[in-house]
Parts: sequence; structure tokens; C-alpha cells
Amino acid sequence: MSDQKFQEVLKSEEFKRLAKKRWTVSLLLTFVMLLVYFGFLLLVAYDKELLQTKVGEYTTIAIPLGIGLIIFAWIMTGIYISWANKVYDTEVEELKKKL
Repeated sequence: MSDQKFQEVLKSEEFKRLAKKRWTVSLLLTFVMLLVYFGFLLLVAYDKELLQTKVGEYTTIAIPLGIGLIIFAWIMTGIYISWANKVYDTEVEELKKKL
């Protein structure tokens, strides 16, 4: 691709819209993940009694919450991958075809 064509693509409204959409989704998912993560940290810092609650004979509620946090991160990653495969990649292919 020539440098002129490359610059034309970068300046096109379609490319800017696509880049903005990707950043919006990425930042939204990042914000949600940080909110959950820092919520867990604040719970550790300010409500230790709740986290010391026994769930079984040997396990406290902190363990399932920590595992849940990890699983939540995987789910957020899966949401992004699903969105990227269904929406973003198809729009990228459409933009490539226009070139």
C-alpha cells in the first residue's frame, strides 16, 4: 500500500469511527474490571470480618470471592473477544474491501 493511500485510510471517517468504537469498548470493559478489582481490594481493606466468614470447615468467603474475581476477568476477556470477532473484525474486513 502506498504511503498516500495509507494516509488516506488513516484520515477517513470510517477508520476514525472504527477506532473510536474499539477504544470505547476497551475502556468500558477496562473500567468495569477495575471497578470490580478495586471493590475487592476495598473489601479486603475495610471489611475483614466479612471475608473471615467461614464457607466450609476450612474455607473463608475470601477464597470464592478471589476465584470469582479471576473468573470475572476471564468472562470480560471473552466478552471482548466475542465482540471483536463478531463486530470489529467484520467492520475491518469491510473497510479493507473498500480499499
